[in-house]
Amino acid sequence: MVTISLCMIVRNEEKSLHRCLSTIASLVEEIIIVDTGSTDKTKEIALSYEAVIYDFEWIDNFSAARNFAFSKATQEYILWLDADDYIKEADQILFKKLKEILPKHIHSVNMQYNLAFDEAGNVTASLRRNRLVRRSCNFQWIGPVHEYLEVSGPSFSSDVCITHEKDKEYTDRNLRIYQKRVAEGETFSPRDQYYYANELRDHAINEEACKYYELFLAGGQGWIEDNFQACLRLAECRERLGDKDGAFEALCRTLQYDKPRSEFCCRLGALLLEKGQLHPATYWYELAIQLPRANDSMGMKNGIFYTWLPHLQLALCYDRLGQHELANYHNETALNFYPSHPSMLYNRNYFINLLGDKYVAFQA
Repeated sequence: MVTISLCMIVRNEEKSLHRCLSTIASLVEEIIIVDTGSTDKTKEIALSYEAVIYDFEWIDNFSAARNFAFSKATQEYILWLDADDYIKEADQILFKKLKEILPKHIHSVNMQYNLAFDEAGNVTASLRRNRLVRRSCNFQWIGPVHEYLEVSGPSFSSDVCITHEKDKEYTDRNLRIYQKRVAEGETFSPRDQYYYANELRDHAINEEACKYYELFLAGGQGWIEDNFQACLRLAECRERLGDKDGAFEALCRTLQYDKPRSEFCCRLGALLLEKGQLHPATYWYELAIQLPRANDSMGMKNGIFYTWLPHLQLALCYDRLGQHELANYHNETALNFYPSHPSMLYNRNYFINLLGDKYVAFQA
């Protein structure tokens, strides 16, 4: 069985650290906590799990802090988590099994990172991250903010999922780090252009976000998944600015990087539906349902675009087209994915009254 050091960087995480460590402490041989300036009970909580604690002066550089934490590890492999991550019980079982079966030649293990959930607990956004790495490979974190772990060599895709539940308010910390770098005249890498654009978008600085998405895409050096998402997010920012034609053009640019995906289809369907173009909108929503799912990608996945959302929108489209039984079918199918969704429940009552004896509740 492989041995593992858990390495974390923290600051004022008393609300979430106990939850995190309680789900992983029994699965690792060592816990390394690098504290970047906590003023609450973070260190006390870490000590209760027999963590080894180091202080690190915060220098607006996440990679520097993470690399320092990795340098303190002593076990065969290194696992990294953030304080608002944890491992559910079923995944703890899978994690223990992973320790038993992991081939000795593996350099890195990637795991699914579940980021968002609907009210029923279904995962609505996830991606895969390199989570577990062989210490002797001396892999390094790259980038002051939105850092990534640069790995090479044999990799293993695990069934273990890491769950993320943020319990702090979102701040402009990352945005300020980027803005400081801009003010200092730093030339951004393509990755920094993309993630700075994301920060600008998240803070509704839409014109500037468009500028940096365009810079990133024009450079032609981005990872295909980032290129695809940049087009989608550029479309979103242009739509916020009232530029519908620009939004349409940005959406279609995704086709330069990959075949149509469900998210593209749904977003294009929404633009067409807003224009009252029901038949074209229906075509794209139907395609969103039919497309295969890219389960092996390390990129962002959002399940709503191939589960309940296109069915809900098809219910609307077909109802407006007068095909009420087909509309009801799609609404019921959507409910199978999301049984408590208020719009779908409203639609169900609508179709019961509209269809009468012709109403059918479809089961998955």
